[in-house]
Amino acid sequence: AHVIVASKMCQPFLGDVTELEVEAATVRALIRELDRRYPGLGEQVDESMAVAIDGVICQDSYLEPIGPDSEVCLIPKIAGG
Repeated sequence: AHVIVASKMCQPFLGDVTELEVEAATVRALIRELDRRYPGLGEQVDESMAVAIDGVICQDSYLEPIGPDSEVCLIPKIAGG
């Protein structure tokens, strides 16, 4: 999947990298792979980022499937109350 990181929160882990290619079948696998490549990034994504797959934001969905040609955007979570 093509992953776009749309948040400065990830800059400490990624530096100037804003796009990556990641093979992952689910959101959980994506988070694990990001953490493997960039230690600490998975936790950052898990705690403070929302995941959008092909333009649809997925809420709390670790098992949400990601297709091999999907575009995944990591965006800051919007706090609600």
